Amino acid sequence: MPLPLNPAMAATDAPPVMEARRWLQGVQFPADRPLINVSQAAPTQPPPLALLQAIAEAALTDDAAHLYGPVLGLPDLRAEIAAQWSHAYGGRVTADQVAITQGCNQAFTAVLATLARAGDEVILPTPWYFNHKMWLDMQGITTVPLDTGASLIPDAGTAASLITSRTRAIVLVSPNNPGGVEYPAQTLAAFRDLARAHKLALIVDETYRDFDSRSGRPHDLFTDPDWSDTLIQLYSFSKAYRLTGHRVGAVTGSARRLAQVEKFLDTVAICPSQLGQIAALWGMRNLGPWLAGERDQILSRRAAMIAGFTRLDGWKLLGCGAYFAYVEHPFAQPSDQICQRLVQEASLLMLPGTMFQPAGSKAGKRQIRIAFANVDAAGIAEVFHRLAAFRA
Repeated sequence: MPLPLNPAMAATDAPPVMEARRWLQGVQFPADRPLINVSQAAPTQPPPLALLQAIAEAALTDDAAHLYGPVLGLPDLRAEIAAQWSHAYGGRVTADQVAITQGCNQAFTAVLATLARAGDEVILPTPWYFNHKMWLDMQGITTVPLDTGASLIPDAGTAASLITSRTRAIVLVSPNNPGGVEYPAQTLAAFRDLARAHKLALIVDETYRDFDSRSGRPHDLFTDPDWSDTLIQLYSFSKAYRLTGHRVGAVTGSARRLAQVEKFLDTVAICPSQLGQIAALWGMRNLGPWLAGERDQILSRRAAMIAGFTRLDGWKLLGCGAYFAYVEHPFAQPSDQICQRLVQEASLLMLPGTMFQPAGSKAGKRQIRIAFANVDAAGIAEVFHRLAAFRA
């Protein structure tokens, strides 16, 4: 007799990236057409040498780096985030309003653990980041889809019609994963006002903030002196400093909320990675020019993606920014079948829109996400060459 299985866990979809990788099993890619993997956005290169040296020095000389640290993170890193966020967003953020987590996914799970329980509802714009949906499913929390239409920009008025007595939060991701779009400041302000009026949390995941194409602050949420009564911001150091394996994320919210987050973190991980936090702090203090160069490179690749789709017959670019292009394909077959055929026939690994939309979504069957951040100009040109040659 099999051991018991939590029904909510059983009902949760398998990790999409792992599923897509299984499509590669047994496939022999021709020597003149090697695999181009545009399925995942995580950096594939190690951190810059100076940061590696800082990590190594800490590992060798700082005994505390190998011990338990504060549950909510190193005080110096919390203070640095507070100072840089205050400057970047033109508001006031204090160190006790910042917590460090084991990556941004843990930031999301920790915050939701303080907000909602089984039977509650959370509004997610579609297409959604699948790990957000997976966590809600695991907890028995109902995901309420908010259709963003052709623009991929959510509308606060539409969201208002979805709010019920069980709604606990609205989650936004900007720049968006998977859509790539950058939400206008007025959109975020409208959602802040909506959430505040209904006493809901507005969770804004800004994992890709360092690669926003706009100059200046992307929104004015932190300029509101009462921002912490509604706003909870999430962030990741994985993309900025190539620290994916070190798992360092952050939550910015009210000190009262973080006191509840601390209970979750202490139970799950006790404390964030010490070496990862040391690396993140060193990066924030020393890698500003380097990160600006990384942003320029991503924006150049974004421009190449936009230009390429203007010349690709039948395909439609819905959104493009940060690490992602989100597109409609021109074929009759659904996107999950198209993506599996692209592996076999074009040596391209992409994720279908069915992984980012509710089950049975017609839109998801037409959509594909292309994570282009790790592909250089020549590789992007080759992606378009293969897409142009592909026939379903």
